[in-house]
Amino acid sequence: MNNYNEEEIIAQLQDPKLQREAFGKVVRHYSEPLYWQIRRMVLSHDDTNDLLQNTFIKAWSNLEYFRGEARLSTWLYRIAINESLNFLNKQRAINQLSLDEAETTALAKLESDPYFDGDHTQLLFEKAIQTLPEKQRIVFNLKYFEEMKYEDMSEILGTSVGALKASYHHAVKKIEEFLNQND
Repeated sequence: MNNYNEEEIIAQLQDPKLQREAFGKVVRHYSEPLYWQIRRMVLSHDDTNDLLQNTFIKAWSNLEYFRGEARLSTWLYRIAINESLNFLNKQRAINQLSLDEAETTALAKLESDPYFDGDHTQLLFEKAIQTLPEKQRIVFNLKYFEEMKYEDMSEILGTSVGALKASYHHAVKKIEEFLNQND
């Protein structure tokens, strides 16, 4: 991981001879953080793996459109978040679920996931996060778990820094309320 230099990697991605090897480095470097970003949105380990693979396939097949104006991480997070949102929307449509029903289904999925090994408090915290509206949940996850700067989130989500700060603040309040009510 220490030999990952974004500028070098971007230059290598533009060179057809070095492209495949450079993309392998990108995959190794970003797999774990992207996995957890997707996982926090879709909850299921198996769905997450599929969406992570889709994210990298989409990035690879659209590499010619990446010109380095944004950071590589910004571009990859945007793809991963869009893939996750599309997946969640399809799930809701297939199951003809309202948002409330989708939330209940998501919580049941979390509780039954064999890869979830959190204790009661962790489960309660995850449930609290799942009660947030989608946009707030994304902002909360990026800020709380990824410790991402608002400026970077703004690039990924196309939302102003002020709106993101407000969204995070509201998310924290809702989570606190949920935890106090369910303690």
